[in-house]
Amino acid sequence: MAESVVKRAFKYRFYPTSAQEQELLRTFGCVRLVYNRALEVRTEAWSQRRERVGYVQTSALLTGWTKSGEYAFLTEVSSVPLQQCLRHLQGAFASFWEKRAKYPRFKSRKRGKASAEYTRSAFRWRDGQLTLAKMTEPLDIRWSRPLPEGAEPSTVTVSRDPAGRWHVSILVETTVEHLPPSTTAVGVDAGITTLLTLSTGEKITNPKHGDRDRARLAKAQKALARKQKGSRNRIKARLWVARVHARVADRRRDHLHKVSTRLVRENQTIVIEDLAVRNMVKNARLARAISDASWAELRAMLDYKARWYGRRLVAIDRWFPSSKTCSARGHLLDRLPLTIRTWTCRCGTVHDRDINAARTILAAGLAVTACGDGVRPTRHQSARQLSKPPSEGKKQELSGASPMGNPPP
Repeated sequence: MAESVVKRAFKYRFYPTSAQEQELLRTFGCVRLVYNRALEVRTEAWSQRRERVGYVQTSALLTGWTKSGEYAFLTEVSSVPLQQCLRHLQGAFASFWEKRAKYPRFKSRKRGKASAEYTRSAFRWRDGQLTLAKMTEPLDIRWSRPLPEGAEPSTVTVSRDPAGRWHVSILVETTVEHLPPSTTAVGVDAGITTLLTLSTGEKITNPKHGDRDRARLAKAQKALARKQKGSRNRIKARLWVARVHARVADRRRDHLHKVSTRLVRENQTIVIEDLAVRNMVKNARLARAISDASWAELRAMLDYKARWYGRRLVAIDRWFPSSKTCSARGHLLDRLPLTIRTWTCRCGTVHDRDINAARTILAAGLAVTACGDGVRPTRHQSARQLSKPPSEGKKQELSGASPMGNPPP
């Protein structure tokens, strides 16, 4: 059976001793300082002198900082996490230049999680125990699942989330066997009331984890607002809020893993829409519901699991009118408001809006599979036309843009 060689991260909880906690907190602070200082230097160099500073220059600056009296304390922690944060900053700028992300932001001591990355030269892996640089004792890790047999960690990332939980992520190179080939294909329509609607007619309910803990979160946030700034009680209240958020995120992620794994196991081809979630959450009335559904995270899970297990994920263009196109005859409506959940086509077919969209998405995805990834259906092509193979000696005309690409002019 075919298999894929992948780099896979295994994440575990661990409980540091007081000495290890102090060492890690000191490392987090130094990492944050170096990152922010390098970002400041790069920003000033470009804004004042139009000079581009890269990783090599910031690495040389780091050497100078450790030798100066002002930043001599940087030598008290391992140098590897400091170098790694400069590489991460370089990656953040690369994403910005390629217009895949916003301009890098300064790291905050109070916002987000703190982390430090250790490469092979900065930790010791022996007899299933992990010991980081500058530490004498191995980490007390809760092995919730074993590492692949014979796998050797290449990178270790230690982090503490806003809820105060400590995690270690161990990156290893391993093999994943492909699932047995299947002839099943499914179209998936994402929604809010129903998380996913499949072309088979099945609807997967949205648990709405955010709504279920809304009252608990409101109570915690109200308590936080009443605490005096800078007090220990405010720190405790902030931790309470973070734990509620962590509970919601964990339950949501668990559900998405189960749904995505099931779709990949049962289908050879999965067809979805290329939704612009970042733009959709700008709708003030739907932002909370869209964020709670977490379509982007589900899409990412389907993407890497399909690659791991030998499946195919097809994304059709976001502008394809899947809801307004009759999946039976291909007729296209001029308008279909969101309030209309069931409609009757002029051919007499009664459609459930979401099921019809999923079937139309499947037809468009099969056309993309047959014609190649470099095509996408136009706004006015019907699902019936897309489901037909191109005739002999005649090229099927589709607009030349990627199914992951930009909206049509």
